[in-house]
Amino acid sequence: MLRQESTATLVEEVSETPFYIPGTGSSTRPRRTLKHGDCFAVLDSHGDIGASAGGPDGIFFNDTRYLSQLEMLLNGRQPLLLGSNVRDDNSILTVDVTNPDIYVDQDLVQPKDMLHVVRTIYLWRGAAYQRLHLHNHGERPFEFRLSLAFASDFADLFEVRGLRRERRGVAESEVVGDACVILAYRGLDGTRRQTKVLFAPAPDRLAENAASYEFELQANESRSVFVTIQCNLSADQFVPLPFRKGLRAAFQEQRSNSRGMATVVTSNEIFNEVMCRSMADLAILTTTTPQGPYPYAGIPWYSTTFGRDGIITAMQMLWCDARIAKGVLQRLAALQATSLDPLADAEPGKILHEMRGGEMAALREVPFAQYYGSVDSTPLFVMLAGLYAEQTGDVETLRELWPHVEAALKWIDGPGDPDGDGFVEYHRADDKGLVNQGWKDSYDAIFHADGSIAVGPIALCEVQGYVYAAKRLAAKSARRLGKHAFADVLDTQAARLAERFEATFWCEDMGTYALALDGEKRPCRVRTSNAGQVLFSGIASPERAERVMRDLMRPSLFSGWGIRTVAREERRYNPMSYHNGSVWPHDNSLIASGLARYGHKSAIERIFKGLFDAASYIDLRRLPELYCGFLRGRQRGPTLYPVACSPQAWAAGSPLMLLQSSLGLEFDIDRNEILLRRPRLPAFLDEVTIRNLRLGLSIADLMLHRHGDDVSIRVLRNEGRIRFAAVY
Repeated sequence: MLRQESTATLVEEVSETPFYIPGTGSSTRPRRTLKHGDCFAVLDSHGDIGASAGGPDGIFFNDTRYLSQLEMLLNGRQPLLLGSNVRDDNSILTVDVTNPDIYVDQDLVQPKDMLHVVRTIYLWRGAAYQRLHLHNHGERPFEFRLSLAFASDFADLFEVRGLRRERRGVAESEVVGDACVILAYRGLDGTRRQTKVLFAPAPDRLAENAASYEFELQANESRSVFVTIQCNLSADQFVPLPFRKGLRAAFQEQRSNSRGMATVVTSNEIFNEVMCRSMADLAILTTTTPQGPYPYAGIPWYSTTFGRDGIITAMQMLWCDARIAKGVLQRLAALQATSLDPLADAEPGKILHEMRGGEMAALREVPFAQYYGSVDSTPLFVMLAGLYAEQTGDVETLRELWPHVEAALKWIDGPGDPDGDGFVEYHRADDKGLVNQGWKDSYDAIFHADGSIAVGPIALCEVQGYVYAAKRLAAKSARRLGKHAFADVLDTQAARLAERFEATFWCEDMGTYALALDGEKRPCRVRTSNAGQVLFSGIASPERAERVMRDLMRPSLFSGWGIRTVAREERRYNPMSYHNGSVWPHDNSLIASGLARYGHKSAIERIFKGLFDAASYIDLRRLPELYCGFLRGRQRGPTLYPVACSPQAWAAGSPLMLLQSSLGLEFDIDRNEILLRRPRLPAFLDEVTIRNLRLGLSIADLMLHRHGDDVSIRVLRNEGRIRFAAVY
């Protein structure tokens, strides 16, 4: 039992993090996810919603749960699970179940495994489509009752995450005709949200919360039941298509969206599965917005526009699909802050952190309708704009974005550096906002060596690197637009920042960079993965970059599955924490990209192998948002984090960036050249074929073979006369 003072401390700590995602128990059935546009579904392995304890089950649309229960029963009992599989492209969940033994007065009247039910579920345009295909494999007629219980709580996503509300709106339901039920909710924000549940054929009995069918199937006879769940129905809403037509339309849309993306096939079948799942995850998370395609951050908690996540995912994907970067840049430019709003942490020029469309955001019960509490989204935006221009030569888009780039740079040099010391720092403008505003945004993620929490304003080490890289890349972009004088100013500012950074953040006795400076300019002398992200930006000197690399690869930081967020010796290290000892795939991919910059290919191979091995153990070969930082043991997989998002965009993008870092892939549109700098393949890859590799309007296919630590390169196709060069 916890001591009273310990309990009080825990309560105080949790109160400091109001958006904490609780883990209150394990799910009794594994969860499966589907997504299309702004709609996503979390179902259990039976295809049910809300039938087993735990898990954020539901069909969600615009940050609201439109269906909280959908449970199928046979004769009032749960069926037996035969199999549950998400298609390789994430488009369909297929579940096979059968009847249990059925007794009447202790007599077995129907043995198990006679009735086969196939549940096929997919999402398209704000609707969930489900077909129940029933087939009697017995030698005599099979009589049974198929029932479906359904309900909606219209909970805001933040309620599902654990926040409690004192008041809620009014719910109602109505049976319409013999095959439709409307579940509705009038929110406190004045918006009427509703779910339409449609059945075909009409059930034998239909109530406001249940439908049932009485079937008698002859031997070898089949029947089908179709259920459509439509979210947020309005007069101009898309009318659901029949099941098969909707499925064809969904497939056609998916094929169209993936056309033009580079593909990767290797000699390692397991790695091919990892890449296939990553590509599929990125495909379903990428959402069509008014400004273009945007990778939503993750399911279930972050299926919306996040600035930092979208930018980093676009960076990971840039070499294989530059269209994503263009969509991210255009959307974030359209949402860039233009005025002061303390609750939203908005200041002119600042780039979005996240946006939400639920009732609580509309009422400002949470500050996230359009929230700007991110210190790094703004320099990362400038970085992405420069990287996109370098690879594509798309000067027209760069010119359109340039006013937003300039506004971002003004924020960096102005409100982003309120005390004028040359370092960008953060401090929340309102008590409802996030305490920490870097990528490690847990309340306890930034601390001193003695474990005490750092008090802001806080200047993170990696953010200074982002600013450095942003100004270097913005200078190149400025020259493309003929703004040479401004480019010279940016280069000078970047060089001065690098000098100040090295003098202030380097900790000689630790052999690495301090995590941050607190509000009194005291360095947080803690060994973390943040120092690895410093290398990603290129701000570190080569000598110090090598020392950082050596520190990162020691057992205190490298778990065998990847680099931990915090070293084992630090006071707040906890391998099961969100940010203080866990392993994040995206963090490792950025570090690997930095190591490639400084030529440390052996370290990249160790990181690459750690993440690949982890994925090979995890369900669906899917890298989750994070996993625990326990030391790797023999012949067993990594320890999972209980409430990690899966799929998660920047986790899915990590294998892409790791492969690019290994190969040293660089693009120079001005010379029409693709360079492979010190190319190397990890030992688990003997051969890699990359097709549809684009540079501007040119396209090429490459085949690479590993020969020990060397790589041979063969050009299979070259449309547009791309120059290829390798530096060993």
